Amino acid sequence: MLDPKKLEQVARQIQGALPQGVRDLGEDFDKKLRSLLQSQLGKLDLVSREEFDIQTQVLLRTREKLAKMEQRISALEASLSTEEKTAE
Repeated sequence: MLDPKKLEQVARQIQGALPQGVRDLGEDFDKKLRSLLQSQLGKLDLVSREEFDIQTQVLLRTREKLAKMEQRISALEASLSTEEKTAE
């Protein structure tokens, strides 16, 4: 994999070699692109990484509780079935 620091260094060297007018155009384009991306990303219904991690933990706990409840129901059904057989 390419080293991002080296890529950044090469990009800066290339940008430094460009005429000032082209550099200004590139900076203007970069600013407009960032503004556009921020605007579009702001319209999306995104959650932070922290909120995602919290919800993941909540989901894991809920799954654990559900698994325990399923085991209890199975055990109760088995004991009920056994009781019904002995009552006959």
